[in-house]
Amino acid sequence: MRTLYLVPTPIGNMEDITLRALRVLREADLIAAEDTRVTRVLLSRHGVSAPLTSFHAHSGRRAAERILARLADGADVALVSDAGTPAINDPGRELVAAAAERGIRVVALPGASAVTTALAVSGIAAERGFVHLGFLPRRRADRLRLLREIAAARRPHIAFETPHRLTRALADILDALGDRRIAVCRELTKMHEEIFRGSVSEAAAQFTAPRGEFTLVIEGATAPPPDAPAAPDAAHHMLARLKREGATAKDAIAATSEATGAPRRDLYALWLTLEPPA
Repeated sequence: MRTLYLVPTPIGNMEDITLRALRVLREADLIAAEDTRVTRVLLSRHGVSAPLTSFHAHSGRRAAERILARLADGADVALVSDAGTPAINDPGRELVAAAAERGIRVVALPGASAVTTALAVSGIAAERGFVHLGFLPRRRADRLRLLREIAAARRPHIAFETPHRLTRALADILDALGDRRIAVCRELTKMHEEIFRGSVSEAAAQFTAPRGEFTLVIEGATAPPPDAPAAPDAAHHMLARLKREGATAKDAIAATSEATGAPRRDLYALWLTLEPPA
């Protein structure tokens, strides 16, 4: 039994790959790629020749079992996504979980990530951490519901968005969160990279005909005055969601208190009134 390597690939600029990543790709018995056509371009650029297999969101359990069988037989497998770090907002997460359950060694290499790149360049404070939302929901009702849930959270939130949904997403962010600061990062690390820093309303005016790939860094809520009551709807929604997701009372109450400022004793009383998860 050998190792499943999680190998980050560039999010745009082909030079943004580590020497270690190239060595692992060269030595791997098999490279599992989200899109073999995209990965072949990268491998060709860096003179890497290794067997490729496809592994993506629609591959199904059979494809995962084939890779797990190769690992069990003693192969080293490198898992890559089209761009960035595999297993984050990516189907590779399920393969990692299955490998770990079977006692297969899993090694993650550090490397490119649109999330941390956008946060670093945003200028938005994140000393107390941040929350990654992945892609915002497609449906407006779902998108607004999520945004209203995080309205009182003090940590910044990072989200991906497509060009054809960006203008609607910015309008919904303004509606649900108010005109707070945002960084809109377009085509990170690529030739036409653009970093916009300003208010949500200014961003909406700037990106009227968006093109490219977008990463949004949304400022957290301003801390309320010490004696100000917590927003009850935000606390209720967050606590209910965490209970549905199976969080323990201790973890859910701690996270909700941190995000909304609501007293833990009040949240515990609210927790007891919520329906148990189905």
